[in-house]
Amino acid sequence: MGSYYYLVSQLPYLIYGQTPPMSPEAFRDFARPFLSTEDAALLDLVDLDPHPLESGHTGGASYAENAPSCGSDFIDGWREWERTLRLNLAKHRSIKAKRESAAPVEPPNFPADASSLATRAMAVADSPLEGEIFIDRARWNTIEILQGIDYFGRNTIYAYLLKLIILQRKASFQTEIGFSEYKSLYAAIIESVQSGTSPAGESK
Repeated sequence: MGSYYYLVSQLPYLIYGQTPPMSPEAFRDFARPFLSTEDAALLDLVDLDPHPLESGHTGGASYAENAPSCGSDFIDGWREWERTLRLNLAKHRSIKAKRESAAPVEPPNFPADASSLATRAMAVADSPLEGEIFIDRARWNTIEILQGIDYFGRNTIYAYLLKLIILQRKASFQTEIGFSEYKSLYAAIIESVQSGTSPAGESK
């Protein structure tokens, strides 16, 4: 893969919790002209949702299986990690809510850190908003690990976009909003796992 030194060198350094310097949409528009056609096309697949709905797809995606490989080790690794996290969160919340109907998809145990994170998030968070923050910090660390050591490669561009999405989410959090979004997100995940469809739209 080619080097994107000029693009990466222009990007403001990101720190978790800061005000995002630009929106994810603005970054996609900014970065696209610098990338190869192949790498630019993958920008649209970078999302917190491990199964973002494709254009024209009416049935919805399912968390029953990993999304097909897109040709990027970073995006594929992220999707696998986030899918494991979400399915395990759904299982723990279902148990906590004492739901009688079990999800048809047994949450995977790999990657192990994603599986264990779901357990810890349910145990340490005193409020739904704290749970969101705890999970997003872990997401941030995972993104940096998946990015690898090729600092001027395409993985850095995709990692930067994911971080902007996380910063945008955090910037929108208020206690009441966070509580509502936390409940609705994971209720939707549980429902989607049980029905075999993924909630549409960007992860909140």
